[in-house]
Amino acid sequence: MVRKDSPEIEINVHSTPAAAAQSSSQPPNQNNAPEEWFPWLVPTIFIINVALFILSMYINNCPAHSRSCVGIQSLHRFAFENIHENPLLGPSTSTLLQMGALDANKVFQGQRWRIFTCMWLHAGVFHIFTNMLSLLSVGIRLEQEFGFARIGLLYIVSGIGGSLLSSLFIRKTISVGASGALFGLLGAMLSELLTNWAIYANKVCSCLMVLILIQITRVYPFTKKRGM
Repeated sequence: MVRKDSPEIEINVHSTPAAAAQSSSQPPNQNNAPEEWFPWLVPTIFIINVALFILSMYINNCPAHSRSCVGIQSLHRFAFENIHENPLLGPSTSTLLQMGALDANKVFQGQRWRIFTCMWLHAGVFHIFTNMLSLLSVGIRLEQEFGFARIGLLYIVSGIGGSLLSSLFIRKTISVGASGALFGLLGAMLSELLTNWAIYANKVCSCLMVLILIQITRVYPFTKKRGM
């Protein structure tokens, strides 16, 4: 019995030009998700605010002019002013004015730089804690999505806008804090939430987080002037 080998059949598959172009334009394992920015500006703003608050406490030096400082035995030079002077546990009004707190009368007299400097100062521990909590909770997420340039511009413009409003409507107190800048970030986060409403898995928690941060940011950022 003679065995005959079957003839070999060679099959060549040729791709069409359109298919070849499509395969070359879409490499395998390509992630179509938008690339996140590395957040460095918001942490830098956080460090600057904390450093300036520590500096304000150093310049204040409560034990040098008062015997009723809070925490003098443990904090020494960095002790807080009496709660009647500053209930938020921080420096005196004179120290805040020296460092650039917003005083509407001084602004109208020509010290317009206070519109910018006041947004980097804080009246006390409670004030800076709530503001920095909101900054880190909202700012890092926004910077990852939109980049440092947009978030930095929004932060500065919102802060200056808040200072301008304070100087127009608040005359009997001095004003410090980053609340105006933070409300700008919270507004951006709320806008992003409403724009991308469909992609959020837990919409109720997202809305509650924004509302809670708004309430936290509304800490009283004003301090009475001496003699008033």
